[in-house]
Amino acid sequence: MTAAQHPTLWLTGLSGAGKTSIALALAQALKAQGRAATVLDGDQLRHGLNRDLGFTPEDRHENIRRAAEVARLMNEAGLIVIAALISPYRSDRAMAAQIIGAPQFVEVYVSTPLEVCEARDVKGLYAKARAGQIAQFTGISAPYEAPLAPALTLDTGALALDESVERLCRCLQRRA
Repeated sequence: MTAAQHPTLWLTGLSGAGKTSIALALAQALKAQGRAATVLDGDQLRHGLNRDLGFTPEDRHENIRRAAEVARLMNEAGLIVIAALISPYRSDRAMAAQIIGAPQFVEVYVSTPLEVCEARDVKGLYAKARAGQIAQFTGISAPYEAPLAPALTLDTGALALDESVERLCRCLQRRA
C-alpha cells in the first residue's frame, strides 16, 4: 500500500465545530468498507497522554507534537488516522505535517462559524470564556489561525454530518 492509503486526516477548527463527530462517523464508514481507521481526539488525548499539558502556546505546541508522533506511528502500522484537534496555530500544524510526512498529512479545515460553535456548546465553555472564567480559550481569548490551503474545507453549519463524511471519503479516494 502507498502512503496515500494510510493518511492522517487532520481535522482542525474551533471547539464545537464538529471535528470529533465527523471523525467518529468517518472512522465508522471506513471500517464498514473494510479499511482500518482510528480516531485521535484532542479531548481524549488531554485526559491521557497529554494530561500534563495546559493551554499555553508552548503546551499547545507539545500537545500537537505528541499527537503527530502517535499519528505517524499508527500510519506506519497501516491505519488511516483521523485526528480531531483544535490545533490553533499554523506553525504547529506545519510541524505535524513534517512529523507525519507530507504525503500522509491531509489538512481538513472544519470552518464552522463561531456563532454556530457557541450555540452547540453544551458544556458552557464559550460562556465561561466570555465571562473570563477560562483563560486562553481558542476563538475567544486565544487566537485561531485558519489554514491557508487546506485539502478540504467543511462548514458543519451548512453541511449535514453525512455530507461531511461523504466529502472526506471522496477526498481519500482522490488521494489513493
